[in-house]
Amino acid sequence: MALTKEDLSAISEIMDTKLKTELQPLKNDMQVLKSDMQELKRDVEVLKSDVEDLKNDMQVLQDKVQALQDDMQVLQDKVQVLQDDMQVLQDKVQVLQDDMQGVKDKLHLMKLYQENVITPRLDTIESCYTGTYHRYQNDAEKMENAFEDIDLLKKVVTEHSEKLQKLA
Repeated sequence: MALTKEDLSAISEIMDTKLKTELQPLKNDMQVLKSDMQELKRDVEVLKSDVEDLKNDMQVLQDKVQALQDDMQVLQDKVQVLQDDMQVLQDKVQVLQDDMQGVKDKLHLMKLYQENVITPRLDTIESCYTGTYHRYQNDAEKMENAFEDIDLLKKVVTEHSEKLQKLA
């Protein structure tokens, strides 16, 4: 039994129809796969862009963190300077307190010296001057009279000298 051209053509047609029927779902699946692949490619591109944005954001954050660390170091340095200055001030205050205590001690000694030495001497000087004042006050009238007497004596001596010179 030899196959004729028509038989072969019919078989070919049956095979084409059968293949078309069975291949069509595969084509459809391939079309869906292609569409899914394109969608995946777009999603991958979006993810790549998002990752790049995240990298950029991460770099910006790292830069800001570094700037904050630098600022923090500057602040720590300034705080250290302030602490050093504060220590110097505390030392100076301590020196001033020690000096003040010395001044208080000397002032106390001066008060004691004034109370025990100067005041009694001043009292002695005052009593001496007061006594002298009272003596002079009492003798002041006598002195006035003595001056009047001396003036009178001068006049008398002058008169007598003149009279003696005339006699001589």
